[in-house]
Amino acid sequence: MAYHPRRRPSVALGPGYGGRLTRPPPRVSPWRFYMEQLRIEIRPGVGTLDPAAWDALSADTNPFLSHAFLSTLERTGCLDEASGWVPQILCAFADDALVGALPLYLKFHSRGEFVFDWSWAEAAHRAGIPYYPKAVVAVPFSPVTGARVLVRPEAHSPAVMRALVRAAIALADQAGLSSLHFNFIRPEDRALFAELGLPIRAGIQYQWQNHDPVSGAPYTDFDGFLGAFRAKRRATIRRERRELQRAGVRARVLRGDELTDEVMRRMHRYYADTVDKFFYGERYLNEAFFVEIARAMPGALHLMMLEQEGEPFGGAFNLVDDTHLFGRYWGCERQVRFAHFEACIYAPVTWAIAQGLQVFEPGAGGDHKYERGFTPTATYSAHYIRDQRLRLAIQDFLAQEHREVDTRIDALRQIGPLKEG
Repeated sequence: MAYHPRRRPSVALGPGYGGRLTRPPPRVSPWRFYMEQLRIEIRPGVGTLDPAAWDALSADTNPFLSHAFLSTLERTGCLDEASGWVPQILCAFADDALVGALPLYLKFHSRGEFVFDWSWAEAAHRAGIPYYPKAVVAVPFSPVTGARVLVRPEAHSPAVMRALVRAAIALADQAGLSSLHFNFIRPEDRALFAELGLPIRAGIQYQWQNHDPVSGAPYTDFDGFLGAFRAKRRATIRRERRELQRAGVRARVLRGDELTDEVMRRMHRYYADTVDKFFYGERYLNEAFFVEIARAMPGALHLMMLEQEGEPFGGAFNLVDDTHLFGRYWGCERQVRFAHFEACIYAPVTWAIAQGLQVFEPGAGGDHKYERGFTPTATYSAHYIRDQRLRLAIQDFLAQEHREVDTRIDALRQIGPLKEG
């Protein structure tokens, strides 16, 4: 039988699931789990929860975890059975007060996760083990590290965190899911998952760090950043920016009230054009999301728009918090040599230095980032596999992969374009 990772088999779901399955099996409703004086239950979306209560769950200022961001995805129809991302938000209550949560989603495929497990699904298929549906604790469509087990700071955090992870494992077992994945966890949370028996997977992203590799001091301007490069690469970057200047290309930051509906619709067109250029591309986000997110959280949005002789033709969609700039989507109406580097690397780095930000995370992939001063950085995820045969095989694979990732990061840092190498 041919392998079809996009098929959506039936599964026992938690309460509030609004999708329609052809043969829905019996399910417990409402699904509740009691542990350590906590009542843990599923809610059908972050939008059903009080915004202040949700945002109080974590001291992490990462905008992707905010009620505004996640509920806008839900409200604009980006998260549903059609997209393959069904919200099943696991919430912990103590005396009816929300004290913890997991942004958990039922998945019918592995798209939009950026922690690639297609080979695991293929191995499961060959062994006669259904791999879909599964569950993912993550920010949809966003390869951004952050808290995944959200707990009110004043609560007894370690106990609540353990209870939530154990409840998610119990849910996966009871619902017959193949697996449970915590994607892009914080490095400091690895011990929690390891303690509960979930193996850790390592990956690589290229991230910009605001400190000179020799002196350790923050950069004062873009020329200071260029001074950290070896001579050949420094000359290449200067040549690229000079060519852009001769072509009349200028980058401009738009924030707050400048993010009009017209601007956001234009940004959506740029995003859609880039997605449509690739055979594997998929429009996870619709125009309504771009318009609504600017209304919901204008202070967290950062658009780096490009103009040529005063006419807009491209741009990048980013988010920002007190310490980090997060690069997400890029697109343009016409091709201009080196415009992508200006919108997604040079101009954002210039802005981040001026704002005193610590890190610029431009997303997954891209050796071009490494060549332009972005440091190879380890990312982590944790995984629960229900079938013992598959679990043991994946544990062995992850141990080997982890060693290879560590070796590759060390090698890349030694031969990188910055002087420290």
